[in-house]
Amino acid sequence: MNESTGTSPAGQGAWIATWGTAQQLAPAAEPGGGPELPDDALPDDTLPAPDATPEPVEAAAAPTTVSAQTVRMVARTTLGGTAVRVALSNSFGHAPVRIEAARIARPDSGAAIRAGSTRTLTFGGRDAVVLPTGAQIHSDPIEYDVPAQTDLVVSLYIPDEKITPTTHQVGLRTAWLAPGDQTGTQSLRDATGFASYLWLAGIDVLAQPTAATIVALGDSITDGAATTPDADTPWPSSLARRLAERQDLPPRAVINMGIAGNRVLRETDGFGAGALARFDRDVLARPGVRWVVLAEGGNDIAFGFMPGMPDSERATAEDIIAGYRMLIGRAHLHGLRIIGCTLTQFGGTFVFTEEGERMRQDVNRWIRGSGEFDAVVDLDVATRDPAEPTRLRTAFDSGDGIHPNDAGNKAIADAFDLELFRG
Repeated sequence: MNESTGTSPAGQGAWIATWGTAQQLAPAAEPGGGPELPDDALPDDTLPAPDATPEPVEAAAAPTTVSAQTVRMVARTTLGGTAVRVALSNSFGHAPVRIEAARIARPDSGAAIRAGSTRTLTFGGRDAVVLPTGAQIHSDPIEYDVPAQTDLVVSLYIPDEKITPTTHQVGLRTAWLAPGDQTGTQSLRDATGFASYLWLAGIDVLAQPTAATIVALGDSITDGAATTPDADTPWPSSLARRLAERQDLPPRAVINMGIAGNRVLRETDGFGAGALARFDRDVLARPGVRWVVLAEGGNDIAFGFMPGMPDSERATAEDIIAGYRMLIGRAHLHGLRIIGCTLTQFGGTFVFTEEGERMRQDVNRWIRGSGEFDAVVDLDVATRDPAEPTRLRTAFDSGDGIHPNDAGNKAIADAFDLELFRG
């Protein structure tokens, strides 16, 4: 196979997060789940929650346990480098997890990896590592040429039985589970596909000193719910491609820290911690971060108007703005610039109310006019139907009235002035 353990990277540069995904409370609810609603609360053509989208039908849901199996996952870099390291996470209080073997490679087709591309990942010089409860760890750096906009494959072998994974549910890239240690196997045997990330939290590269990372912190719209699986069309990915095409700009990575169902203020049961609770882990802990794009708050409004939701789950516009101010303060405390995005539409859905729409407009007026964000990107203007401004433009609607399709995600990415990321 021509496998190598790699060597420690030499030369000068900066460690930059080139890819990442936000970890969720695991085991998460079944995809498409969310808060329990009365049977008669939903019309047939609506989703069970405003921001809870099913996994694509082409792949099964993430496994709730892993038993003496290899998990193989694909991630696309947004920035290139000369060396690589991988971040693994056991963030949410499960028992320690033993990783017996871990390897990185380039993909071939399906569950196969390219011959001769495999490198062993080590942890403190050892092939095996135990992920402590609640911890995130990095592999040892290895020299490995990583071009921008290139798929990498990470394979992990979990030797023990019935191990609960920390997950990111809406992976949108096909992953595989196979029996035994097949981390170094070119073509997996008896593999089962799914579409989530297990334990894999990030990939960093050794990049040019002028490189930096942009974190997109958001909900399912940022996560890419309702985009085409395996097509890499969520708006953070499209934004990364736009930046990569600009040769006059320094290298910029964009990592997607969206979580379906996420809220600014509160945890959403089965989907993950709120933005205030996860800001340190998902933004500040990412190497090379210089900007954070905040694109959430719609769920803080919409969940409060869901049938059967207790009053305690309601948020006011003033509550959401207070949450924004806390996030702005934390970003500035750490020298980051923070870009605010206006909230997009949900007219025509079962959670739409006139009161909720007034709240959305109040929040958007504050985002646009307060001057507290370092910059503003008006996603409301970019995606709304000019004839019915409370609704998503028909050409951008995936069919549920909330989540933009591939074209809508491109429109969101195109709304960004790339000069925001020059200095």
